[in-house]
Amino acid sequence: MIEELRRHGYDVSAGTLYPVLHGLERKGLLKSSREQSDGVERRLYRATTAGRKELAAAKAKVRELFGELFEHESGRL
Repeated sequence: MIEELRRHGYDVSAGTLYPVLHGLERKGLLKSSREQSDGVERRLYRATTAGRKELAAAKAKVRELFGELFEHESGRL
């Protein structure tokens, strides 16, 4: 996940990311499981039904905001 964020220009450390993931899990928006791969234990996160609903609502708000920002493109602020 950190590598994917970096690919998009975000420099996020594990010390920043994991508390966010744990908080989302406590709120019931994510669920985690542990998986062994090549002797390394990894934690996998998946969105819950509530998490997917929250994501859809956030996306709608972002679309609305960006729509308003670019609604009157006339070169003036």
